[in-house]
Amino acid sequence: MRRKKKDRRETGNRLLSAGFLCYTPPMENHFYSLNDYCREQFGEKLYKLSLNAGLCCPNRDGTLDTRGCIFCSAGGSGDFAAPAFLPIGEQIDAAKERVSRKFSGGRYIAYFQAYTNTYGPVEYLEQIFTEAISRPEVAALSIATRPDCLPPEVLSLLARLRARKPVWVELGLQTVHEDTARLIRRGYPLSCFSEAWSSLHALRIPVIAHVILGLPGEGPQEIYETIRYLSKSGPCAPIDGVKLQLLHVLEGTDLAELYRAGRLTVLPLEEYLPLLAGCLKRLSPSTVVHRLTGDGPKRLLLAPAWSADKKKVLNAVNRYFRDSGLRQGELYPAPKETVLISLPKRIKTGLPPSGS
Repeated sequence: MRRKKKDRRETGNRLLSAGFLCYTPPMENHFYSLNDYCREQFGEKLYKLSLNAGLCCPNRDGTLDTRGCIFCSAGGSGDFAAPAFLPIGEQIDAAKERVSRKFSGGRYIAYFQAYTNTYGPVEYLEQIFTEAISRPEVAALSIATRPDCLPPEVLSLLARLRARKPVWVELGLQTVHEDTARLIRRGYPLSCFSEAWSSLHALRIPVIAHVILGLPGEGPQEIYETIRYLSKSGPCAPIDGVKLQLLHVLEGTDLAELYRAGRLTVLPLEEYLPLLAGCLKRLSPSTVVHRLTGDGPKRLLLAPAWSADKKKVLNAVNRYFRDSGLRQGELYPAPKETVLISLPKRIKTGLPPSGS
């Protein structure tokens, strides 16, 4: 089985090098998971180590606002990351210890998660990112940031880092709808995301978009329009990767005030499952799915209560996918019988080049 996977990976790389786009990479499950991708590209499962660069966000320091997005906790979405005062090397060691019960002896993804991880002096960014990828057990670097925080000097840095090890950039899109974006105080227009996506794509740096399911005022149609942008109508579609995130209501956020005032309803599990399946059906088969739901810190979670039991939720998701016969991309507009399409001038793929 290991030899077959290696042969399949090498075949895929030769096709990409020859100028082909593979619409239907092999999926052992119902969707193209991050584990599937890592096993194909790195030969093994990788585990994420959540790191904290100690940076802030223009939506909190007064540049754009001081309140942050309405769903964002005081931890800046990095509630599971290591303390920022620790040097990066010590953070990596501490993170490895935390995950040792689940995973040990392999390689890792250094994941800079909290706040906006390109919002700082480029000299400091180069120092911390280089320290992370210099560790031999770190196979890839994943950087969560905002599309309005990628100036030319940061893009140049990312290109240099990519020459050493794979680099992924995660961008918080959440929605394509400007009314919703204003409500959640995202702080930038869709055109800004499109420009950042194009700039990173030109550098062959994979982009992972964060999408929140269940935002105020958004039903299935609005959510599917966001998926359609990422899969079909966006400037470099299909997107390389996606994180589908259930809307959590966390204590200390403006969203919590809306919820307590009765102005916000959260999705029950029986509605979330078909909505999630509908997104995957419309998502390009070449897009790597990095997350299906997410789980907020239990000490802060106000709603929905069902999301606190991660094992139960994932079991329900897998059961729903199995019973419904779901297949990622079954409603994607590409012809199902077409696997390879020649792209003689430019390779456009949802997969980072192997060994890059």
